[in-house]
Amino acid sequence: MATPAAASARAVQGASVLILLQVCSRAATFVANQLLLRFMTAQLLGIATQLEVYYLSVIFFARESLRVAIQRQQHSSQAATQAVVNLGYLPPLLGILLAGLLGRLYLASVDAATVALAPHLPLSLALYGVAAVVELLAEPAFVVMQVRLHLGPRAAAEGLATLLRCALTLGSAVWAARRAGPLPLGALPFALGQVGYAAGLLLVYAVAGARLARREGFSLLPRPLPGLDGDGDGDGDGDGEKKRGDVLFGLFYRPTARLASSMMAQSVVKHVLTQGDTFLVSVLSTPAAQGVYALANNYGGLVARLVFQPIEESSRNYFGRLLSPPTTTTTTTTTTSPPRSSKTALLPPPSAARQACENLQSLLKLYSLLALLITALGPPAAPRLLALVAGPHWARSGAGACLAAYAWYVPLLALNGAAEAFVASVATPAQVHRQSLAMAAFSVLFAAAGFVALRVLRWGAEGLVAANAVNMACRIAWCAVFVRRYFRRVGAPFDPLAALPGPVSVLASVVAARAVRQWVGGHGADGVKDTLFALAQMAAIALPLAMTM
Repeated sequence: MATPAAASARAVQGASVLILLQVCSRAATFVANQLLLRFMTAQLLGIATQLEVYYLSVIFFARESLRVAIQRQQHSSQAATQAVVNLGYLPPLLGILLAGLLGRLYLASVDAATVALAPHLPLSLALYGVAAVVELLAEPAFVVMQVRLHLGPRAAAEGLATLLRCALTLGSAVWAARRAGPLPLGALPFALGQVGYAAGLLLVYAVAGARLARREGFSLLPRPLPGLDGDGDGDGDGDGEKKRGDVLFGLFYRPTARLASSMMAQSVVKHVLTQGDTFLVSVLSTPAAQGVYALANNYGGLVARLVFQPIEESSRNYFGRLLSPPTTTTTTTTTTSPPRSSKTALLPPPSAARQACENLQSLLKLYSLLALLITALGPPAAPRLLALVAGPHWARSGAGACLAAYAWYVPLLALNGAAEAFVASVATPAQVHRQSLAMAAFSVLFAAAGFVALRVLRWGAEGLVAANAVNMACRIAWCAVFVRRYFRRVGAPFDPLAALPGPVSVLASVVAARAVRQWVGGHGADGVKDTLFALAQMAAIALPLAMTM
């Protein structure tokens, strides 16, 4: 297993690559979306968002829990690598079942008015399902590269996939709009783009995975695990029986599969909470309102997807490797952190625990400083930016006010991502189960808050942001309690105060926020020149604020 220092260096390098990758990928998607918005209505954007949630649900339920479990498996030997590849074939099988089941449920829930607004809706839904399965077929190669922190192929795959998605989505929409007789495609351009995205991922991962397999002597196809399906070594100590007991069907390492199954319930709850805003708004509002919220959510979550999500993924992998308990079993060809009870769990080395504690505090401190910057300048800048990039008709639709409210939600989103990444790295199956129960309770609270905000207070999409903030605050509180208890148990006390910004930074952010509101104002400007001038003023205020942090 890699030393803590080596794991740290690889994780930091991986996070840097992923951030750069996300910036380039999102920039290309951003430009394509700005052009595409000129051909769209709010109603159509709302329906496209529903189809995207269907696609993400299939992907998430099929692979998320297995990815987390695989990251906690040791993978230094050839047999261990083959075990990872074999496990990677479970998501495509699950994806086929989920695509059919969730697709039928979606079509049964759609009313006639929605179908009338979106031509070719069944075909679009089917293409999204095909795209999900095609993307899941890349999972065997992806998981091998992910656990080894080989991120070059991922960058190439994401780049090609994004290029294909933008070209197909924008190209089909422009072609249909500029025909002699305009052809209404509905959400079909989005579906075609998603198929192209999945095909690009599969192509690059298949080529890169095949090269790695030839070089290191494993197979990208399912193969029986060496030494785990025989009759033992004949020494009478039962070692062969023990090995057979660790494998399902001669292909899948049982402890990893068991851990993945125990995390499945949490994955379901987590996804419902993550996409709960879309579920809730689809029930309590019209497709037009869904489109407004989708636009604000896409722009508001841009920082989270560009910066915080890559850090979260790398942190989860890093903490899982750093805090893995010492491996004591040497007779099997592959090992994993076994499912452990909270009383008998093996502890990581003290030096690794202290390093993890310090790194987590540093990460949260960085997030808290960024939170000051975002909340000071985000709300007044949001409506102006939206008018500039999406057009004044979208800013007048209410998306500007929703985006301003979202600026207060982004810091909570970032803190929760970092905290839950750590929990996923070290939690035992019993602790994962308790977290799932807590998240289920938070989902009920989220639904209640959303009902009050949308139906009672009539806050619209801004109320949905408020309901999400309530839910996210509860999840952060649960993770904070878990983190403190964990580090106390491993002998590296965690100080939450060390993650808070200093008084100088807080004072500077308050002064900057007041200066922006007094000198620039919080409402959108009438013209492009006025908007650019106001944004330049905000940037001038942001520079000294950033220097004080």
